[in-house]
Amino acid sequence: MNIEECIENGFLMKIKPSKDLVEKELQEAEYDFGKAKLTFEEEDHKWSIVKSYYAMFHAARALLFRMGLREKKHFAIISVLEDLNKRGKLELKYINDFTSALYSREDADYHYKYSEEIAEHELEIAEEFIARIKKLLENI
Repeated sequence: MNIEECIENGFLMKIKPSKDLVEKELQEAEYDFGKAKLTFEEEDHKWSIVKSYYAMFHAARALLFRMGLREKKHFAIISVLEDLNKRGKLELKYINDFTSALYSREDADYHYKYSEEIAEHELEIAEEFIARIKKLLENI
């Protein structure tokens, strides 16, 4: 589903771009990433996976707010990331990583499927994703 279809179906809304919301979301991304690292060190792998995803989610929301969009469903973020990929602004790896983190979070939260290996992987991709989104925000 593309951005326009997401808007038509109410999964995305157009809003006025907001520098304040961008900064708040980046702060939340850093906070959640810090909690993901801490809970990993405490061997709470389920919560580390959940927080790693939310760190990525908030970074992606910062990007949406910069673009004048607000998601109503998490999957709508993927549509925005795919659009950025089609325009040559974001590599496919980051879409795949975000999608993977979304599914890992759902598996951990709803299906009680989690492990140290998954948590470690999610931490790695979250760190890379946040850094890439911050770099992209400088150029949008």
